[in-house]
Amino acid sequence: MAEMMASGQQPDVLFWVGCAGSFDDRAKKITRAFVKILNNVGINFAVLGTEESCTGDPAKRAGNEFLFQMQAMGNIQVLNAYEVKSIVTTCPHCFNTLKNEYPELGGNYEVKHHSQFLQELINEGKLTVEGGVFKGKKITFHDPCYLGRANDVYEAPRNLIEKLDAELVEMKRCKSNGLCCGAGGAQMFKEAEKGNKEVNIERTEEALEIQPNIIATGCPFCMTMMTDGVKLKEKSTEVQVFDLAELIAQAKDL
Repeated sequence: MAEMMASGQQPDVLFWVGCAGSFDDRAKKITRAFVKILNNVGINFAVLGTEESCTGDPAKRAGNEFLFQMQAMGNIQVLNAYEVKSIVTTCPHCFNTLKNEYPELGGNYEVKHHSQFLQELINEGKLTVEGGVFKGKKITFHDPCYLGRANDVYEAPRNLIEKLDAELVEMKRCKSNGLCCGAGGAQMFKEAEKGNKEVNIERTEEALEIQPNIIATGCPFCMTMMTDGVKLKEKSTEVQVFDLAELIAQAKDL
């Protein structure tokens, strides 16, 4: 973004990478897949790079409102200085926080989750998907809480999967009745309380019940939890976990 501004350019959209997309080895693959798609269709985008900080979502969910506001205000200052209007992110936590919680602190942007952004590119005819590699595959979609229940985004991810020529199979708890993967609300960063079963195992069992070839998700936290669940159930060779961006990138052979 700094380089773009220095040369007098303004991007069409800012790609908010997020902490997971920047530092988590598995989530970096999602970041790369999404960037490959953006480059492939010629989207003029920028990233903040080292100027991007955590949105403050984990701090807020864990109850540290003071830290959240400090992080948010820092980001808003940077975004407003660059006159950012439009943001896309691959993380529903970043999406929800930027979209719904930054406005009251002075950060007003048009914010989209990458599933919505990719759906729009398809609708506009900029992105075409040939789903040959997934023909005959059964894919189930795990709804991230902050994408689904928090923001009512249910159709865009499913529309993308249907474009792949795959069979979309739903878990018994899906859409507005979906079950959390167990990582939201800053649970990702702490040990679970005592109980009979981890939430991600419960959710993975629901997914495996319908015998999919692929569990698709649109959140780096869900990605970790579902992948761990599949590993624990020793099903890694039969069932793969992919983000929506990775599925589209694979279909386009990027």
